[in-house]
Amino acid sequence: MTELLAYVVVGLAAGSVYGLAGTGLVLTFKTSGIFNFAHGAVAALGAFAFFELHELRGLPWPLAGLVCLLIVAPLTGLLLERLARSLRGASQSARIVATVGVLLAVQGAATVRYGAEARFFPPFLPTSTFGVGGARVGADQLIVVVISAAASAGLAVLFRTTRLGAAMRAVVDDPDLLDLAGTDPVRVQRLAWSIGAAFAVMSGILIAPSIGLDAVLLTFLVVQAFGAAAIGRFSSLPGTYAGGLAVGVAAALATGYLGTVSSLEGLPASLPFVVLFVVLLATPRRRFPQTGDTPVARVGTHALHVPKWLRLGGGAAAGLVLLLVPWLVGARLPVYTNAVVFSIAFLSLALLVNLSGQVSLCHAAFAALGATTFAHLTTGAGLPWLLALAVAGLAVVPLGVAVAVPATRLAGVYLALATFGLGILLERMVYPSRLMFGSTGTLAAPRPGVLGLADDTRFYYLALAVAACAAALVVGLRRARLGRLLVALADGPTALAVLGVSTNVTKVLVFGVSAFLAGVAGGLFAALGGSVSGVAFSPLQSLLWLAVLALGGRGLVGAAVVAALSFAVLPAYGEVLLAEYQPLVFGLTAVAAAVASSGRFDVVRAGARLADGAQWRRQRSPVRARLARQGQV
Repeated sequence: MTELLAYVVVGLAAGSVYGLAGTGLVLTFKTSGIFNFAHGAVAALGAFAFFELHELRGLPWPLAGLVCLLIVAPLTGLLLERLARSLRGASQSARIVATVGVLLAVQGAATVRYGAEARFFPPFLPTSTFGVGGARVGADQLIVVVISAAASAGLAVLFRTTRLGAAMRAVVDDPDLLDLAGTDPVRVQRLAWSIGAAFAVMSGILIAPSIGLDAVLLTFLVVQAFGAAAIGRFSSLPGTYAGGLAVGVAAALATGYLGTVSSLEGLPASLPFVVLFVVLLATPRRRFPQTGDTPVARVGTHALHVPKWLRLGGGAAAGLVLLLVPWLVGARLPVYTNAVVFSIAFLSLALLVNLSGQVSLCHAAFAALGATTFAHLTTGAGLPWLLALAVAGLAVVPLGVAVAVPATRLAGVYLALATFGLGILLERMVYPSRLMFGSTGTLAAPRPGVLGLADDTRFYYLALAVAACAAALVVGLRRARLGRLLVALADGPTALAVLGVSTNVTKVLVFGVSAFLAGVAGGLFAALGGSVSGVAFSPLQSLLWLAVLALGGRGLVGAAVVAALSFAVLPAYGEVLLAEYQPLVFGLTAVAAAVASSGRFDVVRAGARLADGAQWRRQRSPVRARLARQGQV
């Protein structure tokens, strides 16, 4: 009984932080319609700011905390609100890309400033303990629970009983009507984002002493608040806080009683994502808040008309350059082979995101399964190389079909959340199993042993041939009936269903094809390096791939090529500097691409406004007026 109580105490302390972070997340979602995937990154930002002020600058911890809550959090909230306003009218995929870009940018900036290694975060709250029912309770644990409960209860009261709370509930539904009623909707949303950022900052500061100062770990630990938000159906603030407590206690109990079982050792840390995935699948869609999904623009909608002869000439020139790469790049040839391999992965992701409007945040898991299957088939079963590569791609199709199951019920942000949770579950529970990377975490994967294809140059041409076949497959699908159905699915699934076409079958097909291509890319990636580990296919990679794909625009083959070059080739030429800044650069560029896709940013119009403003200032200049009176102008 004493042991059980000890686990409950630990779970309540951690769960209260999850609930605190979750309530801030739900608040911003309810008032803006944008699910902030960067909520955990804001928590990490708060923890780093507190560490900078308290440990490095010597401020007393109460003063450092106040600066973080009253200055850092509001400024971050204002920036996020401005981003959310810029995304008004954008598709859900663009909104997801934007917040993922913020997450990557914050993580990248923290890594540049503090390094990639985790730092010790000294406790700042009292650490004395006292007994409760035979268990020892830390004063810091009690303070964390009290602060989290008081803050969450106060927010719930504000949201339900005050005029400001009523305005926050109304602003996402009809901001224009709220404006007519005499309340500025922009001010309301700024307050909501500032409060949400304050809750994230508070959760990051409270949880950092127990896990250390690590940007990635802090981000993903606070992301466990997604499970709490799911229990609250992404709408109930008290339900979200209670869900955080339940998730924390359940995870602590699982750690205590299941942590010694090797096959289940990843379950405690994955429990919030199990909850997230199950709630999303089991809850009717009408129970979730409506996010105001905007259809994804058709691929090529904004493309300029290019004459056929110019397209053919450009394609021939590009093909010639690709054929001459081994003679042009010298020792950097493996870098370009890597880009060719990743062009297949980005092509499979573009098929989902750019063509059909489906968002997948577990795409790295597709590639991981293809890589490990290929390794097992070549080194274990001894299958011929090309056959093993094809079977590796086919082996991923069932996983793609399984991911398509939530896609038949969910869309937009909820589908992204479901796939993100599934990706984390696979990494923590399936990656260590013998089916994938095993206990060693690394598998050998050979290159072909015939016709000298193990040579770097010949392997480049082999990868290029596979990439060309993948591109031909995607282009053929785009021009076939399935491609037209996918475009219609992105534009309006309801209209497609009215015409008697099964949207479920269409989604299953596109996820299956996408998974096949990702599996092939994973197999080639494993063979290129000679071995493969799960580090290359973490859930963060899925987020990074989505952000990088946004750099290539909304096409298919062109977007995949641009994304692959940006992801694999540019860092190689930037050496250490660009590699260090890569997440920051990709994150900021993804944010810019998402904002640009909303159509609210027009360079020509912005330049015209600047020119008009400069002309007005010149005309209003007192010097010009005096010269005019003197007859000199």
